[in-house]
Amino acid sequence: MDCEKITPYTDDSRLKHEQVRDMFDSIAPAYDRMNRLMTFGLDRLWTRRATACATSSSPRAILDVATGTADIALRLSKYAPDARITGIDLSDGMLSIGRRKVEEAGLSDRIVLERADCLDLPFADDTFDAVTVAYGVRNFDNLAAGYAEMLRVLRPGGTITVIELATPTSRIIRPLYKFYAGHIIPLLGRMMSRDVSAYSYLPKSIAAVPQREAMTALMEQVGFADCQWRAFTFGVCCLYTATKPH
Repeated sequence: MDCEKITPYTDDSRLKHEQVRDMFDSIAPAYDRMNRLMTFGLDRLWTRRATACATSSSPRAILDVATGTADIALRLSKYAPDARITGIDLSDGMLSIGRRKVEEAGLSDRIVLERADCLDLPFADDTFDAVTVAYGVRNFDNLAAGYAEMLRVLRPGGTITVIELATPTSRIIRPLYKFYAGHIIPLLGRMMSRDVSAYSYLPKSIAAVPQREAMTALMEQVGFADCQWRAFTFGVCCLYTATKPH
């Protein structure tokens, strides 16, 4: 799959997940600010919609994959006040910031953040009622294997909610988006982050990840049911949902 060949550092021979881990360690201090800036704050709207969708069935145990700085985990705690939330990520730098935010929110008893690999989740089969992934699946070494692991730890009838950036299909919006993603975002990244490569990798990884029907088809191949998608904001972001069959 093309997205699995796109790596942050083109002259680096290490596996993708090792490069991604180091990239996020590097950009962790600027990550939240960059998200707000480069999406004009729309990332908050998208994540609100995703978390509302993920918690619509009142899950009691939620796994947030690629939790990063715990933005999604914290929002999930508001939408599902009775749920216990486990967030996992490869990056110690991102997790350190996330743990501080969780502690400041007084939610350490409900949100636990752990360092773990999405391709080898350290949880038993049928553990969680819901799984969420925000802006993370395009960073997987093997997207199908990642989905298979998330399916494994979901309970029958459990749901997965994935939100990911996408390339607009409109002939009017698409060239504007490509210019912004290919030139403005890397420029902002160089200004705010120590890692010059990170925000050049971003538009390349977005362009390469399966999108819309291709993404739901992959989810179906892995074993998910009721796979659906919908686009937000001229198609620059997509929400994917599915369930684990009984």
